[in-house]
Amino acid sequence: MKITVLGLGYVGLPLAVALASKFEVVGFDIDSGRVAELGSGHDRTGEVDEADLRRTTLTMSHRAEDCAGADVYIVTVPTPVDRTNRPDLGAVMAATQQIATMIEASRRPTIVYESTVYPGVTEELCGPEIERISGLKRGRDFRLGYSPERINPGDREHTVDKITKVVAGEDAEVTAQLAELYGAVTSGGVFKAASIKAAEGAKAIENAQRDINIAFMNEVAQIFSKIDVSMWDVLEAAKTKWNFLGFEPGLVGGHCIGVDPYYLSYLARQVGHEPQVILAGRQTNDGMGQWIADTLHERRRKSGSALVLGLTFKENVPDLRNSRSFDLVRRLLWLGHEVEVADPQASPDEVLSEHGLSVTQPGSRRYDLVVGAVAHREYREMSSGELEAMVAPGGTLADLRGMWRGRDLDAAVDRWTL
Repeated sequence: MKITVLGLGYVGLPLAVALASKFEVVGFDIDSGRVAELGSGHDRTGEVDEADLRRTTLTMSHRAEDCAGADVYIVTVPTPVDRTNRPDLGAVMAATQQIATMIEASRRPTIVYESTVYPGVTEELCGPEIERISGLKRGRDFRLGYSPERINPGDREHTVDKITKVVAGEDAEVTAQLAELYGAVTSGGVFKAASIKAAEGAKAIENAQRDINIAFMNEVAQIFSKIDVSMWDVLEAAKTKWNFLGFEPGLVGGHCIGVDPYYLSYLARQVGHEPQVILAGRQTNDGMGQWIADTLHERRRKSGSALVLGLTFKENVPDLRNSRSFDLVRRLLWLGHEVEVADPQASPDEVLSEHGLSVTQPGSRRYDLVVGAVAHREYREMSSGELEAMVAPGGTLADLRGMWRGRDLDAAVDRWTL
């Protein structure tokens, strides 16, 4: 079986490497620089080790002609939202159009989408687009399938070769084909969804559910802050109940949890339903950075020097996509603070080019306000002395992730947490 994986990012690369252990696989990416980087054995996302990259039989290319005539095409490109929080299917449709020029009817290939979409995109948008460009007929000349990606950046436990893969095809034959394909590379088993739309819907609600639960924690954190009660103390007590769900408050960004609910709400409005809970959760989480900045500004009672530790959307990954740390930074700047930023995982060049901010190295000065925004291991492991050395006399140390709760710090350090 010849397979082409389109998109060699956080999702596509680990999948392509896993599949290449069992099949003949070509990994395609339109970014020739990315292909060259991976060919040299380096993955800037950190999802695949250098040793595994050098050992893999995966062929990588940025040339469409190298991908013609595959039996299976798997689309793993990003699906963000636009400035109005509407689904941006530009990359998915571009990949779809590319595939339409690659497929050969004699092989009757299967086109599988892993990119997160709302139910209906695969069959109602992508299929017809392939037919339009290729002149081929779905069902007769090519088939469609869907298998939602479940990559969790930085997670070494729930990797693509260990998780349960949901699969669905336009007919039983395709579903069986995908079950065999993915089943060959994961020890977590395969679940055959009832339909492509059911599989698309499963992906959409997985992250929307997490978003709503985190939004609840963020809202109650705001409530408890008004009576000077730490949300982390509340959680510590609540988690002793056997059926309590231990979600935690914080900044909610990234390419999944901060995006997928908007795909679900878009579908809701398309079918005449006004989403209430989904958008309420998004509103709470999207506004968390501003609320934290406003709360800290009010606590300080004046503007001053500030250092924000952590810019990526989650701990221990270099991924800056849709990170809400920048909401916090921008609000502090707007309130008149002199803000510096630091992050041991993020690319300084990317921070500068995408957000116009220069990354600093903590330790050269002391700040009126120090905000621990992302719980990178480097920050969790900071000594009490290192923390105290960053805070100016009378300054505030804000711990958004509860990572320094047990530290015995100088009483002169004003401490704040969610």
